Amino acid sequence: MPHIQSQSEWEEGMGEKILDFIHHELYMELRFLNVALSALKPKSAGSLQTLATDGVFLYYPAGWMISVFQNNQKFLNRAFLHSVLHCIFSHLWIAGNRDQKLWHTACDIIVEYTIDQMRTNCTSRILSWQRQQCYHDLEQKNSFISAAVIYRSLQSLPEDKFRCLQREFYTDDHSYWPVETQKNARTQTIRNQWAKIARQTSIRQTQQGSDTSDGGALFATQLSIHKSRRSYRDFLKKFTMLHEELQCNPDEFDLNYYTYGLKLYGNLPFIEPLETREIQKIREFVIVIDTSGSTRGDLVKNFLKETFRILDHQEHFFSSCKIRLLQCDDQVRMDQEINSLDQSGQLLDSFTLLGGGGTDFRPAFSYVNQLVEQKKFRQLGGLLYFTDGRGIYPKKRPPYQTAFLFYNDYDDSLVPPWAICLRLEPEQLMHQNNQNHRQRGIYEY
Repeated sequence: MPHIQSQSEWEEGMGEKILDFIHHELYMELRFLNVALSALKPKSAGSLQTLATDGVFLYYPAGWMISVFQNNQKFLNRAFLHSVLHCIFSHLWIAGNRDQKLWHTACDIIVEYTIDQMRTNCTSRILSWQRQQCYHDLEQKNSFISAAVIYRSLQSLPEDKFRCLQREFYTDDHSYWPVETQKNARTQTIRNQWAKIARQTSIRQTQQGSDTSDGGALFATQLSIHKSRRSYRDFLKKFTMLHEELQCNPDEFDLNYYTYGLKLYGNLPFIEPLETREIQKIREFVIVIDTSGSTRGDLVKNFLKETFRILDHQEHFFSSCKIRLLQCDDQVRMDQEINSLDQSGQLLDSFTLLGGGGTDFRPAFSYVNQLVEQKKFRQLGGLLYFTDGRGIYPKKRPPYQTAFLFYNDYDDSLVPPWAICLRLEPEQLMHQNNQNHRQRGIYEY
């Protein structure tokens, strides 16, 4: 006897067909997004009032989709693309301890701004007065727009104005986004998959070279922001070096041979444990603090506290480590060597910024190069430069790894190609540090 479809089964089938149609519509104009548009699996969720995603599924209320498709198909096109862009830009996973309500609205605004700038036929819409004013204000106040930049601007808005923006830019449901306390290995795997998709999308966009509009440039910029925002802990791994440490290596020691020899010959093992092993740890590196007039002392102090906190783990820090902390504006103002975490605590207790002039990165590099020539370093792992990015960069590549850690939006075209870049969000540093203080009681923030 043939199966007779129920109303809900018919609606779910039609919902999937509508999503396939939307995918085709978007692909025809945004071919470089093909992998991303195909990444989310459709899943019916009748309790929703719009689309939603958790990075794996695209949840849809079938009856609502059919109704909207008949009356306003372009909204569905935008909503589909809206959810996909959230995933590409990693909005689901980089909230940290930000205020969730503000963060979700900031993410909605930057995604809608990107879609509106793309000006594709299948997503075009007339901009409301409120939307035009919001975009105008963002462009006038910021040379560089991102979700984090918008988030900071929303923090100072009156509640009534914020609610107006929240209603204006609301498109998809964020209830499936993981909160900080729910993040686990599965969440990280999903995030890594979307990071890979983002890289593939960036390559495809560059190869096709078909979108030179403001929207295409804005989309590429958002991808570059995502690429430069990684865990600061992971970032420090770039400054690790192989080093032989006096310690038993359990990975290369077979206990069976050892005990069998003792059993057979009394006190003569077949094999002795290796007394050394190669591990990756930070041994020596330089931290340079930009102390120009635009630098805030509290931000610098929080950066140093977070850095020392990460180093406060046996697997990341030698008991005989050597860190040189420099303060530099247009000349080196301070040089202090740190050999232990106790010294780092003493430094933070009495830390003050020295300088206040213009920013010139060259004196710090010249100074470190002299230290290298004088053999003050044996294993210099690299140099971290904490700065706002507005200064004179050296033209010649130094003989050691160099990373610029930016606490403001920066013009990446000015940064030398040999430098590694990482964008640190000020509010994330502050929130992480507050959390560390509550959990460990070591630092005050």
